[in-house]
Amino acid sequence: MSQDIVQNEAAKQPEPALPPPADVIEDASGITLYADLPGVPRDRLDIRVEGDQLCIEGEMQLPMSEGLEGTHAEITLPRYRRVFNLSRELDSEKITAELRDGVLTLRIPKAEHAQPRRISVQAA
Repeated sequence: MSQDIVQNEAAKQPEPALPPPADVIEDASGITLYADLPGVPRDRLDIRVEGDQLCIEGEMQLPMSEGLEGTHAEITLPRYRRVFNLSRELDSEKITAELRDGVLTLRIPKAEHAQPRRISVQAA
């Protein structure tokens, strides 16, 4: 019985991971997030929104040519993970994602109520 509890607790704890470097740029219509994920293929990338948090997880997959053996590695953790808190001004339903050359680009538009809008003035 106690072994089951220990296994369940271990399952809840995420594996150690590196936080990928990221840049966030805001403009009038939303934000663009760039995260460096070298060695992460599209099928090993998981992006999800849980409540007001954006979670990015990826697993590196660096193929080794047959007959070669790695002798030195500066990055020893094969996983990336980073969590961002999302403002209520952002529309998490309309996030778009693109992965190219190891860089993940996420576009998160502002919600309609947070978009700048022009108010016309009527002549009296």
